[in-house]
Amino acid sequence: MADPRGFLKHRDRQDRPSRPVPVRIMDFNEVYERNERGIVQTQASRCMDCGIPFCHTGCPLGNLIPEWNDLIWRDQWEEASSRLHMTNNFPEFTGRICPAPCETSCVLGINQPAVTIKQSEVAIADEAIARGYVEPVLPQRLTGKTVAVVGSGPAGLAAAQQLTRAGHTVAVYERDDRLGGLLRYGIPDFKMEKHHVEFRIDQMRAEGTRFYTSTEIGADITWDALEASYDAVILATGAMVPRNLGVNGRELSGVHFAMEYLVQSNKATSGDEVADQIRADGKHVVILGGGDTGADCIGTAHRHGAKSVTTLAIGKELPGERPEHEPWPMDPRVFELTSADEEGGERSYLASTVEFLSDDDGRVRALQVAETQYNADGSRSPKPGSEREIPADLVLLALGFTGAESDTLTGQLGLDFDKRGNITRAEDYQTSVEGVFAVGDAGRGASLVVWAIAEGRAAAAKVDEYLEGETRLPAPVKPSDRAISLTG
Repeated sequence: MADPRGFLKHRDRQDRPSRPVPVRIMDFNEVYERNERGIVQTQASRCMDCGIPFCHTGCPLGNLIPEWNDLIWRDQWEEASSRLHMTNNFPEFTGRICPAPCETSCVLGINQPAVTIKQSEVAIADEAIARGYVEPVLPQRLTGKTVAVVGSGPAGLAAAQQLTRAGHTVAVYERDDRLGGLLRYGIPDFKMEKHHVEFRIDQMRAEGTRFYTSTEIGADITWDALEASYDAVILATGAMVPRNLGVNGRELSGVHFAMEYLVQSNKATSGDEVADQIRADGKHVVILGGGDTGADCIGTAHRHGAKSVTTLAIGKELPGERPEHEPWPMDPRVFELTSADEEGGERSYLASTVEFLSDDDGRVRALQVAETQYNADGSRSPKPGSEREIPADLVLLALGFTGAESDTLTGQLGLDFDKRGNITRAEDYQTSVEGVFAVGDAGRGASLVVWAIAEGRAAAAKVDEYLEGETRLPAPVKPSDRAISLTG
C-alpha cells in the first residue's frame, strides 16, 4: 500500500491543472496539463489500505489501482507501468477520456474526496512512454492462425494487440483514411491529441499487427470473402447509427448530426482540407443532447468562435451530488462539469424541441421549444402553451446512437441483431455466424472507451480459445455485463 497515513495527512484532492480558458479556446491542444511529479505522488499516497479495494470492481478492466498507487508513491515508475499494462493496453487513452467509475467506488470517497485514480493512471502512462518503458511485445511463437479485425477503434485495437501477442497473424481493416476509429475522428484533440493514438499504432506495427486503411468491408471486400480468408473475424465496427429527431424542419440547412460536425473538425485539425466544412464561426449554436458528444460539440464550437452556444436537454437536471438511491459504491448519475462547460455556454433543461424554424433561404433560424411534461405512463411530451423560440444558425443533434450499421452485415453475412440495434452474440462474443465475433459498441451499444478496451481484451481471449482450444489471455468481462454493480 501507499503511505499508511497518507489519507489523513493529505485530505485535499488535487487534480490535473488545466490551461486558462481564454488561452485554450484559441487552439485544439489538450486542455489539461501534467501535474508535478511530487503532487502526483502525494495524491497517490492517499490510497488507503482499505482491505477490499472496491475500485477494482468499479473499473471494467479490473485495474490493480492500489498496487500502482503504491508504486508511484515509492517512485517506482517502471514497475507501476508494468502493473498498469497488465490490465490495460492503452492507459493514456483511458487516463484522459474515461469518466473514472473507479473513483466513485473508492472507499476514501465515503467521507473524503476520492483518490485521484485517473490522474495516477495518465501520469504512469505518460511517464512510462517518456522514459522509454513502453516497448513492442513480440509473440513467443506464431500459431499459423489468422484473424481479421474490422474497425480500428479502442475495442478493435485492444483485441488485435492481444491476439498478435498470442502469436496469431492479425490484420485490422479500417474504412477511414486514418486509424483509430472514434479515438481519431470522434474525440476532439482538446481531450486527447492524436499523437497518443499514433504511438500505439507504431507499437502494434512493430509487434506484427497489419493495418489496412480506406478499406470498407462489404464494399471493397465482401464479408463472405473476408470470412473465407481468415480463421476468425472480429467485428469492432462501433455503434455509429445516430438517433434522429423527427420534427418539422429537420431537413433544413444548418441542422446536422453531431458526428458530422466533429469528424469534419477533427479532420481539419489534422491538417486536411475539408470542403464545405460545418463551422460555428459567428453563429448561434444549439446542441440537442447533454452527454459526452454534446460536450465535445460545446468545446469545438467555442474554438470555432461561435457567437453563442446553448445546450438543450429534454430531461431534468441531474443532481450535483450522489443521490440517496445510488449509494456508495454505485456509479451515480450526477451532473459533472466538463472542461467544455467551463468555457461558457448555457444549458436548458426540460426543453422539448417542437419544430425547426426556417428563414427565407431554407436555412434554420430558430428552434421552437416547449417545456417537457412527464405523462402518467412515464413518457415525455411538450407542454401545450409553453412554446418559445431560441435563435439558431447551427443545430447539432447529439441524441445518442441506435446501434451498429446493419445493411451489409445482414445482407452478406446474415447476422442477427437485437431490439436495441446491436449485433446478437453469445457469452463467448461469437455471433450467429460461426467464427465471427462482435466486440465493443457493435455488440453492447454505445458505451465508454474503457468498456471497449475491456471487451476487446475479453473477446481476444475467446477468439484465442476458439482457435487453439485453450487460452492464457485474460478475460476481464463477458457480454452479459451491462455494468459492474455491487448491489446486483
